[in-house]
Amino acid sequence: MRTPLFLLVGLLLLAACMLLGRLFSSNYPGATYVATITFVALWLAISAANMWVGVAKAGYSASEEFPIFLVIFALPVAIAVFL
Repeated sequence: MRTPLFLLVGLLLLAACMLLGRLFSSNYPGATYVATITFVALWLAISAANMWVGVAKAGYSASEEFPIFLVIFALPVAIAVFL
């Protein structure tokens, strides 16, 4: 249940970053690029923190948690790069 929630949060964060990029694109032409880079960096930190919680607090091993990290991180980032 936690993984779909993180994916939803990732997509909502992506939508917020893209919206901000579009709002500022009239004044700053590279705003959508900066918004995408900002999203990727922020989402990497959030996904890594989620993996750390899974390993340190929930008791999973890093090898068990890494595939979930990849799904949580890569899916929203792939959509961001596509957009």
